[in-house]
Amino acid sequence: MFKDRIDAALQLAEKLKTFKGKDVVVLAIPKGGLPLGAIIAKTLNAPLDVVLSKKIGHPFNKEYAIGAVSLENMVLNEYLDIPKKYIAEETENIRKKLQKRYDLYHKGHPPIALQGKTIIIVDDGVATGNTLKVTAELVHGQHPKKTIVAIPVAPLGAVQNLEGSNFIDKVICLETPHNFRAVGQFYSNFEQVSEEEAIQLLEELNGVPDY
Repeated sequence: MFKDRIDAALQLAEKLKTFKGKDVVVLAIPKGGLPLGAIIAKTLNAPLDVVLSKKIGHPFNKEYAIGAVSLENMVLNEYLDIPKKYIAEETENIRKKLQKRYDLYHKGHPPIALQGKTIIIVDDGVATGNTLKVTAELVHGQHPKKTIVAIPVAPLGAVQNLEGSNFIDKVICLETPHNFRAVGQFYSNFEQVSEEEAIQLLEELNGVPDY
């Protein structure tokens, strides 16, 4: 379906051209979202930043997101009966990891302010949409004008899940295949993006000097 992340990004950028020249910030989900975010940001003449948040997995199924944590705040599914001790411990562990990532991605420059901007959250694909959904809620806490989610591929159920969010104004998804098992199956080349590559993409686009 896609040769690689560059191919997916170019196709997605074509769908987002109406946002060119608008007051836009492109937010990529590290690490796989950064190659796409860089191309889309270039196409739209927009700044690029990263969303530094991480899901809290269910104690019995770590892949199932019951909420998400950023350095500043968190959102949680209130309908699940999860022990407070588990939430507190997971939050602390996640924030330690996020702080390390923050120091890597934002060395020498602060995050871009999102208030009043149109935010385009970009990833290389989603399986359920749960993590992206809570990420959009965390972004909403910074009072953007609107939030768009742009992804190359996801199952239809995940797109509908995202569209059901009160914190996402629009979902742009290029392909919604029926036989969805994993994001990587729809790319000919789906090599992992290293932390170094991701940081380099962010710094090159924003003209941050290499310290």
